[in-house]
Amino acid sequence: MPTDTKRVRGPEVSQSPSLFSCVPAAVLPLKGPRADGRRRDQVDVRPVFVRCGLVSQAKGSAYLEAGNTKLMCCVYGPRETDRKDETDMKCGRLTTDMRFAPFSCPERGSWIQGSQDKDFSLMLHESLQPAICLHKYPRSQIEVNVMVLENSGSVLAHAVTCASLALADAGIEMYDLVLGCSMRQDGTSYVVDPSYMEENGCNSVSCENQGGLTVAFLPSLNQISGLQSDGEMTEETLTAGVRTCIEGCYKLYPVIQRALTKAVRKAAPSQSES
Repeated sequence: MPTDTKRVRGPEVSQSPSLFSCVPAAVLPLKGPRADGRRRDQVDVRPVFVRCGLVSQAKGSAYLEAGNTKLMCCVYGPRETDRKDETDMKCGRLTTDMRFAPFSCPERGSWIQGSQDKDFSLMLHESLQPAICLHKYPRSQIEVNVMVLENSGSVLAHAVTCASLALADAGIEMYDLVLGCSMRQDGTSYVVDPSYMEENGCNSVSCENQGGLTVAFLPSLNQISGLQSDGEMTEETLTAGVRTCIEGCYKLYPVIQRALTKAVRKAAPSQSES
């Protein structure tokens, strides 16, 4: 049998390092500052870095960093759609695809789209579609592709923001930008823009009033375009969580506006050229 010369082969008696790294999940404290220094029970989001127009082959693109969460989004189109039916004749079609890079999570994944990727793609589609003027693009298709380079929590909320920024960079007509924010409720305490450990860590309280919430918000129109929740939360807690996420979206709005303004000024021709 031929030998794979490109693979570094270990001894025959070797074992996977993952067998020795089985450390029990740490119990996250419910009081005091969070692991990264942010405050609990406050609308304290991570610093965000955004940049537009990094992929020259795409009609529009955006890169976003929030802490250690890193995403890249590319927008292609509008292009003529292959499938023509009565709906396509009146308005365009939006397709979304969200994938995790194999190295994005602590446990290495696969390039094949899994169930989580499909669920996130559907949530991304439902959050972006109300903000796009699809009636301006009949018989056309707009493709939005999001790649998660590193998952450090709140990946769906930041994917919504990054995709909205890429659509604006592509010149797609929209009613408003779409911003995303998420929060995690643990009993009487909550955290905004949770990290990966806060989303998947265990705690010592009971299972009552625990869950996560992600909101997609149109800041100029003051409307919610998408909402996704999991766990068990009371009606009062869910209502307060939606208001908290909306306040977090308003905190991100100036950063996104400055990034778009900078991209437009960079793409505009200089006075000497005109």
